[in-house]
Amino acid sequence: MLTFFHCPSTRSSSIHYLLEELGVPYESEHIDIRAEGGAPESYRAIQPHKKVPAVRHNGVVVTERAAITLYLADAFPEAGLAPALDDPRRGPYLTSVVYIDSVVDPCLVAHMNQWPYDGKGAAYGKFEDMVTNLERTLSAHDYAVGDRFTAADTQWGVMMYWALDVMGLFKDKPVFRAYLNRLAERPAFQRFAKTMAA
Repeated sequence: MLTFFHCPSTRSSSIHYLLEELGVPYESEHIDIRAEGGAPESYRAIQPHKKVPAVRHNGVVVTERAAITLYLADAFPEAGLAPALDDPRRGPYLTSVVYIDSVVDPCLVAHMNQWPYDGKGAAYGKFEDMVTNLERTLSAHDYAVGDRFTAADTQWGVMMYWALDVMGLFKDKPVFRAYLNRLAERPAFQRFAKTMAA
């Protein structure tokens, strides 16, 4: 059994999209992180900071988007969303998944809140370097890791949608728009987008 701990319009949306791409049955448990006092204290047994997303699969709890993405893509190999261990794309794939949590998200938060910081002194570096890297990567090939869609694109795609279309943190560059358009053609993304609009 797979249980997805989720709150709409939060960072857990990218895992929601991943689940649609995997096409596996799951139960969704709504965690109201916006309630007064945040999520219920009992939820700390799942996620120590009372954050979403989290999943429980066959009794195993996994938290943090990158870890969840890697775990689920490997747990359901029939979906073909993760390069095999001996595939030369495996390293770039791992990097691309972790990049969203370790670099992109902190850069976006710092930029959105206009926090002054020295890019050399922050583990995640500068916002401008992050945007340049995304643009360079997506100019070189259609997806986060070459010309094949992987689980990394569920994380890149939802991040790009929020940063570009919802929060306006990225300039609407043709390469970013083309990437989102490619994802929008995918049936799983269309199913996911309907839930976002609901």
